[in-house]
Amino acid sequence: MEYEPATHTATDRTLGRLPSGASVTVTVHRYDGGTGPTVYVQAAQHGIELNGPAALRRLHDRLVDAELAGTVVVVPVVNSLAFDHRSYMTPAEYDVMNPNFNRVWPGDDEGSLQERLAAALWDLVTGADAAVDLHTGTADMLEHVRFRTDDSTARRLGEAFGTEYLLTDAPDGDDDSGTFRAAAARAGIPAITAELANSRRVAHSAVETGVEGVRNVLREVGVLDGRPTPAPDRTRLRDDPDATVATASGLFEPRPDVAVGDRVAAGEELGAVYCPSSFERRQTVTATDGGVAYSLTRESVVVAGERLASVARPV
Repeated sequence: MEYEPATHTATDRTLGRLPSGASVTVTVHRYDGGTGPTVYVQAAQHGIELNGPAALRRLHDRLVDAELAGTVVVVPVVNSLAFDHRSYMTPAEYDVMNPNFNRVWPGDDEGSLQERLAAALWDLVTGADAAVDLHTGTADMLEHVRFRTDDSTARRLGEAFGTEYLLTDAPDGDDDSGTFRAAAARAGIPAITAELANSRRVAHSAVETGVEGVRNVLREVGVLDGRPTPAPDRTRLRDDPDATVATASGLFEPRPDVAVGDRVAAGEELGAVYCPSSFERRQTVTATDGGVAYSLTRESVVVAGERLASVARPV
């Protein structure tokens, strides 16, 4: 490793064009130092997940004055269409077939709009030795890092990031899902997905978790000098693909004494879905499986099929 003062460049990359002729672009930041690995970092695949871009702005302030061995490539807002519309997914007017950007990787040069946008970004990913994908969940969610259980390098990066909770995928659990993490794994690139808390607003504690987490990953691979910040005692969980979902539409009211981090038993009652007009109880919501509740919907209008709770089993 050769550590040298970082040089920073920011360029706009055109990913595609809209019917009006307006271009869809992303800003790509590069921080180049001495000889070493390349790490790709991105955020805001979903337009309401704001703490990733906020974290990367603060990371920028740390990297421009740092000595690096290698290169950090950062795309703070991957999905500008969803971001500008302040929506989780890309509006259907742009891509009715593939509204979720995180289901189209590695993209397709001849596919739908979002598949083409992802394909135009993909060469940045394939040029990296490791990748970090920043996401933001609900306020009532345990911050965690996801990685594939059969990828020892990704596991090492996930552990270095520093969250208390680590969620592992089954070896082939999302191979065909089109997620960024699955596509990177198929390309032989160790990748982790960091789920920070509080979508729709900038939460400073979540932002700081993101900043320190990415810096810890850079230390782990040697791009930054030093060792990762010691993490708290970690709890490793195996994600359960059978989430608890609403079987009826209405107003969901969870049990007031159930919280994220609690251990729940299979079949345990978590709350109920009511009709707000007739007051009829439409569904008694029970945990699909036993384990640790890492995400809960709170006092929300829900539609049938919507996720209400996510439970993962301790490893």
